[in-house]
Amino acid sequence: MEQTLKRRAGKSPRNWLPFWLILPTIVVLLAIQVYPAIYTIWLSLQKRTPQGWEYVGLDNFRRLFGMGLFDESVGHTIVFLVGYAGLTLILGFFIALLLNRNLRFSGLYITLLFIPWIIADIITGMVFRLLVVPDYGLLSGILQNPDIFPPNGLSILTAVRPPSWFGNFPFPPAPAMIYLILASSWRALPFITLLLLAAMQTVPHEIIESSRIDGANGRQIVRHIMIPLMLPTLVVALFSLTLSGMNGVGMVFSLTSGGPGTSTEVLSYLLYSIGWRQLNFGRAAALALLIAIINWLLIAGTLRVTRLQQRSE
Repeated sequence: MEQTLKRRAGKSPRNWLPFWLILPTIVVLLAIQVYPAIYTIWLSLQKRTPQGWEYVGLDNFRRLFGMGLFDESVGHTIVFLVGYAGLTLILGFFIALLLNRNLRFSGLYITLLFIPWIIADIITGMVFRLLVVPDYGLLSGILQNPDIFPPNGLSILTAVRPPSWFGNFPFPPAPAMIYLILASSWRALPFITLLLLAAMQTVPHEIIESSRIDGANGRQIVRHIMIPLMLPTLVVALFSLTLSGMNGVGMVFSLTSGGPGTSTEVLSYLLYSIGWRQLNFGRAAALALLIAIINWLLIAGTLRVTRLQQRSE
């Protein structure tokens, strides 16, 4: 009798209540994540013909790897990510150090600092492009001055990349790539600064005061106390910058459009070009899968580093 009552209780509608509550979320996730992922995998194995879709297997991947522009875009992406993430992380750390000193009107400074973060990539790229447009850009008078940039001045949007130092690897980058890094770093700087500032404020003040009493200077405190205690946050910030730099296309689209030539053609913009300019959706889907795999590897590596750090603590 008791077993029968337990079985009936197990079939009570109340036990299904949690499932019905999360069902809308499950449906939304299936619609915006699972279905597009499965469709992208299917699309990467297809080719569009006048008769319809034709299964081509891994041919899209082979053709993608055979493109010279793909290898060049990988190099541009590496240069962009190293410059963008490194510059933003370093500047964000030093600005957070300044704001952590309880400066006067620090609340106002933080508010003003956050303004670039709320501006869309497209708008930021357009504004930075207008600054350097020849003839009427705000900075064009300085850039086109041959006394400052001999022999004929500098046109950031049209200057070609200097000869490579490492074979086919695109370094040193073109002036447009450097300018793209600066613009992207400017927009991402507020969020990273506030993230690092929050981590700095969790460092126990007693430890810092004790180290000062023991004779440690400011550089030693930052190097041996603050950075080790902030390491998990630094890893998260680096991961966030790398992921946003890998997938962001709006800034490249509005600022350089991949130019001059292909000097700023990163993987995300190459994906846009293949898919929406060439209308080669099969090859674009193959590239999207490769970028997704890179993102997954970045996430797995970040989680592993974070777990190792937590175990060491």
